[in-house]
Amino acid sequence: MKRLMNIGLLSLFFSINIQAQAPAQTVPTFNFYRFDKITFTNKDLPTGKMLFFFFFDPSCEHCQQAMSNLNKNFKQYANAAVYLISADDPKVITAFMDKYAPSLKNKKNVTLLVDTKNEFLEKFKPIRYPSMFLYSSKNVLLDYEDNEGSMFRFFKYLKQA
Repeated sequence: MKRLMNIGLLSLFFSINIQAQAPAQTVPTFNFYRFDKITFTNKDLPTGKMLFFFFFDPSCEHCQQAMSNLNKNFKQYANAAVYLISADDPKVITAFMDKYAPSLKNKKNVTLLVDTKNEFLEKFKPIRYPSMFLYSSKNVLLDYEDNEGSMFRFFKYLKQA
């Protein structure tokens, strides 16, 4: 049911021309949850680090490929704080991670989050799945990508981290 609601919300955003909206230029306020149901907000973000937000739907083939790409190239993201966010059930997210990014689950700079209130769509303003945002250590958007084949664009920024 939640997935249908998310698909409906994305369809609604596409129908009202979301392309005219730019992705969030600074890290917005948000309220997500860890798998242990503890709240995680923008106040919990580390200071002085680049922030990589990856919003995905486990059933999305492009998300699956992008997550596999992240898994293969994770050394590039080693100095950034990485947040993997989905509105799906934690069990579905865990199965997705086991299949497409098994090595990321135990990385100390990776946090898996659940968007139970569907805030990501409204606040970060993604264009489509997968949505990947790289913010500077000052919380300013450096780059946005929603093409799983173009994730290499982040590398030039991440080298500076």
